[in-house]
Amino acid sequence: MQQFASKMKLRIDWCDIDMFHHVNNISVLRYVQSARTHYLEALGLMQLQLTDRKGPVLASSSTQFKKQLFYPGNVTVYSTVSAIKNTSFTLQHYIYDDKGELATEVTDIIVFFDFAANTKLKIPDTLKAKIHSLENRVQLATKM
Repeated sequence: MQQFASKMKLRIDWCDIDMFHHVNNISVLRYVQSARTHYLEALGLMQLQLTDRKGPVLASSSTQFKKQLFYPGNVTVYSTVSAIKNTSFTLQHYIYDDKGELATEVTDIIVFFDFAANTKLKIPDTLKAKIHSLENRVQLATKM
């Protein structure tokens, strides 16, 4: 398995299952939301949003369900930035079950946003540096 910047282990709760006795797709998206928030907090973006009214906005999310998940059990969500553009970056999430099998892949597009001006912003070099540091990589795919 490749290296990931963030790892979050979550328990599958009884309330996560649906009438078909597998984990409902909405519950899977909540797992990703938790992992996304964890990653953005590690970058300091959630805190920046409170102080400077600048921060992340989820612009797009694409989900590929690979296999069902069941209660009881746990999932581990691995997250990594796969690309940085001028005003956005791509955050990939991979959800694995207790057997270590890939259950879901999610691709998020996160836009850096100015909430006071209601407009997207260029990602500052300091934020890019934080992403590089968190990812522990020398170079990410960067596109202007």
